[in-house]
Amino acid sequence: MDQTNYSVVVDERVVVKWLTPPAPLPHPTPDILAHLVEAGFKDTAPPYAVLTGVVDGREHLLALVTGYLPDARDGWEWCVDDAVAGSTAFATELGRLAADLHLALSTLPHPAPSAPPPSAGPALPGGPAASPTSSDSGRTPAEARAAGDAAAATTAPAERAEDTRPDQAFAERAEEALGEALAVTEGEDGAWLAGRADAMRRELASLAAPMTTPLIRIHGDLHVGQILKWRDGYAVIDFDGNPTVTDADPRQPAARDVAQLTTSLEHVAQVAIKRRGTPPDRAAAWAREARAALLAAYRARLAERHRSDLLDERLIRPFEVEQECRELIYAARHLPRWRYAPMGVLRTWYPEETPAPDAGAPPADAAPHPTDTPAPHPAGTLAGDGAPHPTDTPAPRLTGAPAGDVAPFPTETPGEEPAPRAADDPSRHCAEKPEENIA
Repeated sequence: MDQTNYSVVVDERVVVKWLTPPAPLPHPTPDILAHLVEAGFKDTAPPYAVLTGVVDGREHLLALVTGYLPDARDGWEWCVDDAVAGSTAFATELGRLAADLHLALSTLPHPAPSAPPPSAGPALPGGPAASPTSSDSGRTPAEARAAGDAAAATTAPAERAEDTRPDQAFAERAEEALGEALAVTEGEDGAWLAGRADAMRRELASLAAPMTTPLIRIHGDLHVGQILKWRDGYAVIDFDGNPTVTDADPRQPAARDVAQLTTSLEHVAQVAIKRRGTPPDRAAAWAREARAALLAAYRARLAERHRSDLLDERLIRPFEVEQECRELIYAARHLPRWRYAPMGVLRTWYPEETPAPDAGAPPADAAPHPTDTPAPHPAGTLAGDGAPHPTDTPAPRLTGAPAGDVAPFPTETPGEEPAPRAADDPSRHCAEKPEENIA
């Protein structure tokens, strides 16, 4: 299994996620988690502290300490169960959760372009003006959120020119993803994909239009595997972004996250077909119903908060197409047996009867790409990053941790035991796919 981080559950109360390797500072996750606390967003594993230290002469983020969510299972488990059962009751809650996340992230202060990056570890969140959660104007995230909510109804899009992206960056990124997906997808699947490339390009073309929706700090890797279902509801985890996309602007249209979440529902349907024997027509109907319910709840939540401007629905489809290209790239680079999922989705979107631009391309079988069945997920391993990889060096205990600065988050009260909420392992990385976790 892919092992991107190493998480240790301590006394079923906290989870220590050790970054392997440590990440140089500045790193976005501590700022995002601190801001979510200030913004009142509670649908995540509660952050308690960050551990930093000097590595090779530079300050690095070594570990994140979060709460433990009892009975947590990630979406590659619970959502597949729902797909097999034909239940879409979860979709409304996920739409609401995604909207609340974006409402909170939309108030994350945009760092001043001229501000130099910090040279030391993160300050105590909510502390002095140097705190990573403070804006350059000295406002706290809570104050920024209040100001943003008040301004939303009165600020015209033209007055938020700094939050628009009227250039070709998104279209170029999507076209590059399609080109790479075509290059790395071989055999019958590759021939089929080449025959649908022009149709996919037509859908990506709308990304070239000027962006009129606000650009916000998004999750960046929002799929059902990042949504834990635990004893008290649902929680989103892993704010490290998408490591398979280099140099991506962290400020993107909210539709990017929405498209990643909706395509992951399609992937769940493909897993249910392949791994659980669900009839394809029934799985496809489930995905359509779940997607519609999720989007309806998302729209309703934004409207309730007078922030419908956060979602440009015209961007969802092209971002979905781009996401499937990235899934094919991921499969080619890291997990070839995962290819059946994006190929199954694309075959659903572009059925066989669609005329192929390349008349010479051989016909492709509509069945998902055959793959080897991996061993079942070992019983008793963590729900996120899972058991340590055999080559991993065991992480030191929290007591006697490496020298560095431990910065508690504002949810931690000195002398108080952390509340017993949180994930079996709130560190699932987008590199993990259901093939490693579903028997």
